[in-house]
Amino acid sequence: MINALDSTSTRPYLIRALYEWCTDNGFTPYVAVLVDDTVQVPREYVKNGEIVLNVSFDATSSLKLGNDFIEFKARFAGSAREIVVPIGRVIAIYARENGQGMAFPAPALASSSGGEKGDEASAPPPRMPLRDASRGNEGDASKVVHLVAVEGSDEARDDEGHAPVDPEPPKPPAGGGAKPSLKRIK
Repeated sequence: MINALDSTSTRPYLIRALYEWCTDNGFTPYVAVLVDDTVQVPREYVKNGEIVLNVSFDATSSLKLGNDFIEFKARFAGSAREIVVPIGRVIAIYARENGQGMAFPAPALASSSGGEKGDEASAPPPRMPLRDASRGNEGDASKVVHLVAVEGSDEARDDEGHAPVDPEPPKPPAGGGAKPSLKRIK
């Protein structure tokens, strides 16, 4: 019997599922990648050690979403390039149009296990505001973070990176303004 520590990573399966969800719904799938020497991408497009790649059908050719690597060919400034990204370096996959998707814990810089299984539980997950590939250090490393639209990224957050929830909705302004109404447009 295989125990949880010996099983394969769920990351490649989740990446493939979210890729399929994006394409089925007409969204453009983007992957955010933490770049190191194992990642083959155009270095001139890497910012702060990360790169965001459009992996849509229209932007790539020969796309392979494997268990160990994401591989494809793409054009950057008109020049064809071979892209190879180890699955463990993918920190998020999301739809460009609405930011919905999933972020993964960033791999550890140095891991004694030398593999992705140990990497997933050793670093905090990234927090990604809508359409932004920047990451924060909040959160619990044992959880996968779901990307959601955030109104303003400067609002207060709890220890897990979530915005506080008001116990009751705001009250209407005093003074008895006009009642809200629904206007039909034909």
